[in-house]
Amino acid sequence: MSAVNIGEILKNLWNGSGYSMIHWQQIVMILVAALLLFLGIAKKFEPLLLVGIAFGMLLTNLPGLNTEANALFHSEYWFNGSINYGEVLNHGGLLDILYIGVKTGIYPCIIFIGVGAMTDFGPMLANPKSLILGAAAQLGIYMALILAITFGFTGEVAASVAIIGGADGPTAIFVTKTLAPEKLGAIAIAAYSYMALIPLIQPPIMRLLTTKKERMIKMEQLRTVSKKEKIIFPIVVTIITCVLLPSVAPLLGCLMFGNLLKECGVTDRLSDTAQNALMNIVTLFLGISVGATAQFDSFLTVDTLLIVVLGLVAFCFSTAGGVLMGKLMCWITKGKINPLIGAAGVSAVPMAARVAHNEGKKWNPDNYLLMHAMGPNVAGVIGSAVAAGFLLAIF
Repeated sequence: MSAVNIGEILKNLWNGSGYSMIHWQQIVMILVAALLLFLGIAKKFEPLLLVGIAFGMLLTNLPGLNTEANALFHSEYWFNGSINYGEVLNHGGLLDILYIGVKTGIYPCIIFIGVGAMTDFGPMLANPKSLILGAAAQLGIYMALILAITFGFTGEVAASVAIIGGADGPTAIFVTKTLAPEKLGAIAIAAYSYMALIPLIQPPIMRLLTTKKERMIKMEQLRTVSKKEKIIFPIVVTIITCVLLPSVAPLLGCLMFGNLLKECGVTDRLSDTAQNALMNIVTLFLGISVGATAQFDSFLTVDTLLIVVLGLVAFCFSTAGGVLMGKLMCWITKGKINPLIGAAGVSAVPMAARVAHNEGKKWNPDNYLLMHAMGPNVAGVIGSAVAAGFLLAIF
């Protein structure tokens, strides 16, 4: 029996480990993932998805896990032309399998069923003018689209970057997985980060664009919306918007289906499942598989930095668009509308509405803007989905 060569065994163990293959860019990405985990866990920035995205990013950038034999995610399966799902199923890693739900659009659509089941369109139906505020708050999407093209991005990438301005993570993922899947990691991280930073980003813009007198405006109580109106609404919206923009039918159709489950009164168990168990399971898979796309060789680029900056610009313009439309409506109605509720036109439900409400109470303690702000807030969900359908139809 030959003697055991301990040195050779240790050498082979070292050469087969990831430590011998580590690259400085991977170290940077591991640190970025650690930062995102800190923001999600310690600072509670959109933790339900940001923690999953950060951990997926961590896994896909660990040295030794990016070789053909050990890779959890193979970018070459997804970003280099046509996709061979047979190859993915037979030879793909764990995150490749989970990413199928992103690429096919299943995850964002299922999440929108849950969002619809949690959304009350009553405030918007009680004040249909809030639809105008929700539409105006999509200004950032189109401004960012123009800026991104100016900076040299292709139309597909520019459209994906622009949708960050809608402050709607699932919609951003739905558009990007089709138009610019190689940028999915950067766009998803930017979208959810800015959604979490709404309480920091929006108030300075709201104060800058409004006067103290406008911020103190107290609005009248909304009328009560009947159950029949709430049932008819998702059906009518589905018919009108999905016929007009077929490309957004999966997303908007699922949103309205979830809302119908909530409002019809005979599917409480399904509504509860959509809001909780189903949405939580899909959020787990969505986060970790989206994070896997942020691999060091494609993430650490100038384009990523531009995406983050343009996403912030889009978000700021969206907030400004809603507030400015609120000022116009305030003037038209002779002071009956508080312009602050226009900032809630971005589709981060219900965070943006809470920010508008809290800002109003700072200037008038007797002011209660939450339900008024929920109108443009839920209108923004529809508005961002319609904008997504428009961009998909063009590009």
